[in-house]
Amino acid sequence: MVTKAVHKQIRGFVFIWLVITLVMVAATFLAIYFTSGAERNDSASGNPLPLAAADDDDEEEDDGTEVALALPSASSQPTSTPTRTTPDPTMPVFVEEVTLEPTATPRPTATPIPTPFPVDLKRFEVGIQVEQAPDFDPVNQDNWYRSVSADLGLRWVKQQVLWEQMEPQQGQIDWRVLDFVMPSAQQFDIKMLLSIVTAPDWAREPEANLERQGPPADPQTFVDFVAAILNRYPGQVHAIEVWNEQNLDREWTSIHGFSAGKYMELLRAAYQTIKALEPGIIVISGALSPTGVDDGRTAVNDFIYMERLIDANFLDWADCVGAHHNGYNVSPDYRYFEIPDDPTAIFKAPSTNRHHSWSFRSTLEGYAQRIRAAGRDTKLCVTEFGWPSSEDLGEARPGFEFSLDNSLAEQAEWILQALTNMEAWGFVWLAFIWNFNYGPQAGYDISNDNVPYSLIGPDFTFRPAYDSIRAWQQNYLARASA
Repeated sequence: MVTKAVHKQIRGFVFIWLVITLVMVAATFLAIYFTSGAERNDSASGNPLPLAAADDDDEEEDDGTEVALALPSASSQPTSTPTRTTPDPTMPVFVEEVTLEPTATPRPTATPIPTPFPVDLKRFEVGIQVEQAPDFDPVNQDNWYRSVSADLGLRWVKQQVLWEQMEPQQGQIDWRVLDFVMPSAQQFDIKMLLSIVTAPDWAREPEANLERQGPPADPQTFVDFVAAILNRYPGQVHAIEVWNEQNLDREWTSIHGFSAGKYMELLRAAYQTIKALEPGIIVISGALSPTGVDDGRTAVNDFIYMERLIDANFLDWADCVGAHHNGYNVSPDYRYFEIPDDPTAIFKAPSTNRHHSWSFRSTLEGYAQRIRAAGRDTKLCVTEFGWPSSEDLGEARPGFEFSLDNSLAEQAEWILQALTNMEAWGFVWLAFIWNFNYGPQAGYDISNDNVPYSLIGPDFTFRPAYDSIRAWQQNYLARASA
């Protein structure tokens, strides 16, 4: 039996234990309080709390503006804890448009390079046609563009865009080629001319001969395709050529024939849309083919077609008039009535059948004269010019025997002289050499009529024209910057 004395001892022990417990709780509370007060004082004096202690709710301010961490530069060590900063509202925000495409993941693109509007830079400039690497190897593509930019010193490249191949089904665009070439152009600070041609079958006119290339039935389908390109590559396209050699049936087979008015509808619609999206792009009318044929069935004389275009007011819808000339076996210095007879020549037509189409000089002067006669000062953009040589190929395809008359030295000399003439004439704005690399891309197959014009010959040898162009461009840039 527990006695009263024992009960008294137990009550005394419990009382003492409670007192000790209360003292310990009070001491702990005071320690936490004063420590928190010191941290609050540090925060008020400008020393931020460590990021690890920040509340997740601080990711957004009350006004909904997202904040971001201000990171130190890679070359410096942080001296204090990074602070949060609010983004500059003046900086542009890029939102990537997500589309479903029947293609592989596109090659990463570089940030577009801000440049002055090309349409405002009126000085003479030189570019070159470059065929994309057929194996889609970015190393090979970069090597082509590196040679053009870093070695030749050229600032423009022409890329032909085959609409029929890129959009074989309406609304389903295969972007692989442009996704492949655009990053190289950006990397090497090259301006891009896109020559957009060849309507797909679904866009063609009813009852048109689909075995030959031709225009769309509705210009809006072409415009939609152009707009899709500009929306995908903002700031990366600097000039657009609207079609190509529309005075030839192999390029413009239409139920309306060679209608300058129908071409005008296409050009006007494209011009209006391009300028609405990117007013700095140079819009170039489709270059005509110099031809001595004027049968209304296979071709129309380019001078006659040019006059029809002028009568249809096409100069209101082009910043530059497209032109072509691949110089046969005639020096660029000769007008057509000055071409001498060469008894050693295989191809004698230029001296026996006098016509402006044989002459680089007469063709370009003829276009410029007609533009001036219309009271306009619109310049020419020569989107293809060059001279072929088969000296190192050994033979030529039938119909291209004139390439056997031209030595590699003449090819170099005539391209050089053509550049000098165009700069001096003053009525040429852009000039694109035809071509850089069709030789190796086609395996030097002479059945490909682009091969004799290539600056790269068999065994990947740079032809003499390559060095001539590089020297001319270096001299030109030095004069232009003086």
